Amino acid sequence: MTQQIGTGVVHLTERTPVVTGTEMLASLVPPPQFDGATFESYRADDAYPSQEEAKQTLIRFAGRGEPVKKAGLFRRAPKETPMKPGVYLDGGFGVGKTHLLAAVYHALPARRKYFGSFIEYTALVGALGYKNTVDLLRGADLLCIDEFELDDPGDTMVMTRLLGELVASGTKLAATSNTPPNALGEGRFAAQDFLREIHAMSEAFQTLRIDGVDYRQRAIDGTAVVLDHAEYAHAIERAAESGSASDDDFSEVIRHLAQVHPSRYIRLIDGLELIGLRDVRVLTDQSEALRFVAFVDRVYDAQLPVAATGVSLDGVFADEMLGGGYRKKYLRAISRLNALTHSLDAA
Repeated sequence: MTQQIGTGVVHLTERTPVVTGTEMLASLVPPPQFDGATFESYRADDAYPSQEEAKQTLIRFAGRGEPVKKAGLFRRAPKETPMKPGVYLDGGFGVGKTHLLAAVYHALPARRKYFGSFIEYTALVGALGYKNTVDLLRGADLLCIDEFELDDPGDTMVMTRLLGELVASGTKLAATSNTPPNALGEGRFAAQDFLREIHAMSEAFQTLRIDGVDYRQRAIDGTAVVLDHAEYAHAIERAAESGSASDDDFSEVIRHLAQVHPSRYIRLIDGLELIGLRDVRVLTDQSEALRFVAFVDRVYDAQLPVAATGVSLDGVFADEMLGGGYRKKYLRAISRLNALTHSLDAA
């Protein structure tokens, strides 16, 4: 049963957003929390020198490096190794890869540049067709691809072909993906996976390893916040008083996500200040779980607090899933859900 808790309450299950190709292209900019991301505001962890090293390389990639010293009377000017047209940031969750990617976007003086997740670019191809997408993006100075996915061979092949055509026309590329930290060797060499899967484009990329600890987990206890029914009602009501909050049964949201293309998930949460999910349960169906991961990514991009009852959201994915081929995606989603439930305190 759906419970109305306030005047500003909406239901995700009643939203059926439509997004045009033009709107999708216009939305290819960094998420709101990275509007002000710069190299200067990136705080490299001294315990992990690879963070500062990656930052300095990206400064140079964005054309912000120090000018090359001129030759003296009796010495030659030092030679710099030319940068490749693409950089790939390889590292675990929460080490600042997206911040650095957004910093590249903001620092590169370009008339045409785009920033989006892998799924947003593949959705653009799905909406406009391959040729039209190439025609629209051709001539862009920079393409930033966050969370490059290697799970679907078809999507990977399409993106590799697309990137190859854009590089040939002079476009610079910057991409990220995730590697679980300290995962007993699993995924520790995601860069090798990336280069193997995009073999036709591998020579165009310089890989930058970024080690570190997930910053989202540094200030929290590692578990998602679970509310009782009274606390949940209060959180929804408080958010609804100043704006809009969603209030939905978790299972109904999961069913609704199957009816909405992932490229439109961002529109599901338009105008909201809080997401409410009642009676969270463990997901055992892979398709449902992956759709929920895509939804969590959009909620995290929008930095919307999440209020939830039922099963703790860090336990929403069944154990067998965490041991399967999509482990990286699920761990990333858990990291983000933990942070979003803790952000209720600041809402």
